[in-house]
Amino acid sequence: MGGTRFIGKPIVEKLRRQGHQITIFTRGNNPVPADVEHLKGDRNTKEGLESLNGRAFDLIIDSSAREKRQVQHVLQMTGVPKHRLLFVSSAGVYCQSSILPIDEKAEIDPLSRHFGKAETENWLLEEGIPFTSFRPTYIYGPGNYNPIERWFFDRICNNRPVPMPGDGSTITQLGHVLDLSQAICRSVDSDIATNRIYNCSGKKAVTFLGLIEAAAKACGIDPQSINKYSFNPSTIDPKARKIFPLRLTNFYTDTSRLESDLGWKSNFSLEEGLLDSYNNDYKLNPSNNPDFSSDDLLIQA
Repeated sequence: MGGTRFIGKPIVEKLRRQGHQITIFTRGNNPVPADVEHLKGDRNTKEGLESLNGRAFDLIIDSSAREKRQVQHVLQMTGVPKHRLLFVSSAGVYCQSSILPIDEKAEIDPLSRHFGKAETENWLLEEGIPFTSFRPTYIYGPGNYNPIERWFFDRICNNRPVPMPGDGSTITQLGHVLDLSQAICRSVDSDIATNRIYNCSGKKAVTFLGLIEAAAKACGIDPQSINKYSFNPSTIDPKARKIFPLRLTNFYTDTSRLESDLGWKSNFSLEEGLLDSYNNDYKLNPSNNPDFSSDDLLIQA
């Protein structure tokens, strides 16, 4: 479900190289490899899933569902996969915590915009449907359609001051898309991954100041030349991503379960990952007339 953009694309590429026979279900807006079956439809309506009706699969990978009903509608068409359902959830389901790093047993935030993903995980477990779920933190890398690293690149490359909450010591965590796709593909043949939920991100946390400096290096700019200004995060909704692209409070997850169960480790350091994103995405597709209007709100804060 998905497979032609950001997260799904490298998953499909890895599974193709491993010799799997793959079917992709999308709305048909992006190209599909010639050796991959392509079913078109809109997953948001039962009618839009009609091309899946009666089809059976060994494995279903769902990288696009946000709500429980979306997964339920797919399985009503295909039946339960013979092997397992792999689900891309989000670390955004967690409540804010003063105990870090956050592990998979941490409290879920019912007000999170990702709460539907946690509901899906609970439903799969209650129904006895074999699954593996991945809760990445902020995913970045080439093809990212969420304004994460691009938000920083836009300001750095356009010689704009970069907003920074407080003194920049708040910590966050990013994970490269290829590291996530590697973890998902590795789980396919691992029995221990059945009915498990995994945090998946870069091994290390980074302060906002460190993130700005790493982004500047990726752009080939001296970090010391970047003009940064501090704003008061307490005056802003901590989940207001349209104003600032990351949580304004400390957010850092524990990936040790994934490392232990699957022998996984992140291959990209933050600096390597940002350089990959800059060279293989942003530099090739720079923003046209980026919108800096939200910065005015941060200046006022």
